[in-house]
Amino acid sequence: MNQSKLAVAAVAVLAIVTSGCATKKYVEGEVAGVNQRVDGVQAQVEDTQTKLKDHDGRITQNAQATTQASKTAQDALDRAVAAGKLAEGKFLYETVLSDDKVKFSFDKAELTDEARAALDGFAEKLKGENKNVYIEIQGHTDNVGSEEYNLKLGEKRAEVVRRYLSQKGIALHRISVISYGESEPVAENNTREGRSANRRVVIVVLQ
Repeated sequence: MNQSKLAVAAVAVLAIVTSGCATKKYVEGEVAGVNQRVDGVQAQVEDTQTKLKDHDGRITQNAQATTQASKTAQDALDRAVAAGKLAEGKFLYETVLSDDKVKFSFDKAELTDEARAALDGFAEKLKGENKNVYIEIQGHTDNVGSEEYNLKLGEKRAEVVRRYLSQKGIALHRISVISYGESEPVAENNTREGRSANRRVVIVVLQ
């Protein structure tokens, strides 16, 4: 009888040990699965953080471009106020000739048909509003060439726009021109697209 009890006890112990080993393997398998899932989540988090960082960088670049545009408009307002050209001394709006079809070609100060069409619409808007406005036309270039050359090229671009607007009935004494040359880019000059974007004319309307 004692031997039977010992046999039963041995079987019970063996079952417990075997069960313990199986449970340990099961737990280890579950832990490994959890760790894999955690690693996957961490990778997704890192990827999301990278995308957010890139997005924030683009927002910063866009904000800088907006700040530059606002700065040149404010400069125009300050100059007009100092010269006594304005009745109310306020900025109304600005128009940028920098769309893909309107940009100035490399080393050129000539208006395309699309640029003329845009200026026609601008002139009609001014005459339709019938406001006593003052206009500053700002010429901009890319950074190819010397600083002095680009200042002259920017002035040529602004001047050709001024002449065209005068032909459309905008009084010359209400228009001034200035060249920023290469000093106020809106894009990097190390790509063809960036240089193309920087070859532009900005028309600032003041009152």
